Amino acid sequence: MARPRTRDYDELRRDLLDAAGRLLAQEGPQALSTRRLAQEVGTSTTAVYNLFGDKAGLLRAMFLEGFARLADAFAAVPTDGDPEADLMALGQAYRAAALANPHLYELMFGRPIADFRPDEAALAQIQGTFDTLIRAVARCIDSGRFAPADPHDVAAHLNALAHGLASLELLGSLGPRPQADRHWRISLEAAFRGHHATMPGSP
Repeated sequence: MARPRTRDYDELRRDLLDAAGRLLAQEGPQALSTRRLAQEVGTSTTAVYNLFGDKAGLLRAMFLEGFARLADAFAAVPTDGDPEADLMALGQAYRAAALANPHLYELMFGRPIADFRPDEAALAQIQGTFDTLIRAVARCIDSGRFAPADPHDVAAHLNALAHGLASLELLGSLGPRPQADRHWRISLEAAFRGHHATMPGSP
């Protein structure tokens, strides 16, 4: 297969990753074959192999693509405004990325395919998303909004909360959108209050 122009290459790659994610989410691992994927996108199996090598390469690319989209969502969040507001916006960016890419979310954070494990290089590549959260937490601590603590520990807590909320929302367990909005707001606000610094004279 002749290598397409750059735009065609990128578009085909994205279409294949999205189609693979939908097949996995809607029909399970057994549906994720090279032939079926090629049919879904209207390309050849050769194109799939040229882009990803094999099924393991496809899964790795899906995993990394999900985190790349999450990183893009994080990159749009301000880092020079009110530290706590910026951290809240980061939580909402996480939610938006999950809702926009539900077909990739489970592979990013779950194990829908038992024998898929991201390698060390892939794990190193996605570390930047968590580092972004750590930096946002550190700003809250450094500004005195949050009590002194290890930013990594606080980030791990907030990450677990956001992941749980996103997973429940994707399952429909948080109710309709207004109700889900409320759950996100009160949960994040309560978590933030738990990390607030105690002001002098406060009980």
